Amino acid sequence: MLETTWFILWGVLWALYFVLDGFDLGIGILMPFLGKTERDRRVMYNAQGPFWDANEVWLITAGGVTFAAFPGTYAVMFSSLYTPLMLLLFALILRGVTFEFRHMDENSKWKKLWDSCMVGGSFVAALLLGVAFANIFMGIPIDAEGVNQGTLLTLLNPYGLAGGVVFVLVFCLHGSLWLSVKAHGELEQRARKVARALWFVVAIGAVAFLFLSAVFTNLYANYLANPLLFAIPLAAVAGLILARMAMGQDKYWLAFLWSGLFIVGVAFFGIAGIYPALLPSSLDPAYSMTIANSSSSTLTLQIMLGVTLVMVPIVLLYQLWVYRTFSFKLEHDDDLYY
Repeated sequence: MLETTWFILWGVLWALYFVLDGFDLGIGILMPFLGKTERDRRVMYNAQGPFWDANEVWLITAGGVTFAAFPGTYAVMFSSLYTPLMLLLFALILRGVTFEFRHMDENSKWKKLWDSCMVGGSFVAALLLGVAFANIFMGIPIDAEGVNQGTLLTLLNPYGLAGGVVFVLVFCLHGSLWLSVKAHGELEQRARKVARALWFVVAIGAVAFLFLSAVFTNLYANYLANPLLFAIPLAAVAGLILARMAMGQDKYWLAFLWSGLFIVGVAFFGIAGIYPALLPSSLDPAYSMTIANSSSSTLTLQIMLGVTLVMVPIVLLYQLWVYRTFSFKLEHDDDLYY
């Protein structure tokens, strides 16, 4: 029971990370398309600036939970996916450095350099997250010793790349919705136009990904064994439809929240499908890293659960305070720090 509880918490932390960091990765990718002027780009930086480092907390927490609750999975995951995870880390560092250095010089070449880092880092991070999780959903060629028999190129299979493209599109939609909330004037109108166009692309991509999941993975086995689980992808579909309806009513705050529900549904579609494995093996299901063969001791899980029940609400309250404090539209130059 404790192992299952931690598996669900593991999934919740990853889903939270995708929702919160997804919008700032999306804004970074969209910068060449929406940032027509220097002021536009400054607004795009400031739309994510007060939030992005707090959003990364959930990535660190998800990684920490994997290490503490499922050390066996952590060891195999971080050795099997070492190269893409290091590339992901470098991409996120590049984004973080951009926030600190870009505004230190008014030279246009200096700013273009850091803008390129922001766009490249955002795109690579979003793409790699999608590739990594699609491969986890499909299974990684882990042998009986827990050693990955594949290479980086093995991860770049059709289903993995499809997952990467879907993540990029979903994050771009999420980012354009957030920018619709934060920006003002022409930039706000451009963000709204892009969000409406992206919605159809994301809808097509989501349907294609569901179809490919039936072809390349065993995710649907759990759903067919327990049809109640179909509520998860249905919630994702409902979130996407409600987001479009809210856009039609010019309620972009609401559209952003429904988009968040869509992302949580997509993440849990895969997480529920691989249960009880955290890292399925594509060579033999018996080689998979599961909640049974990779979890920590019962005492460790009990202590961690107590700490989590105290600390996670505190972090959530802090993050709610940050979002409330910086919830205003970026209409004035005094609001632009970055």
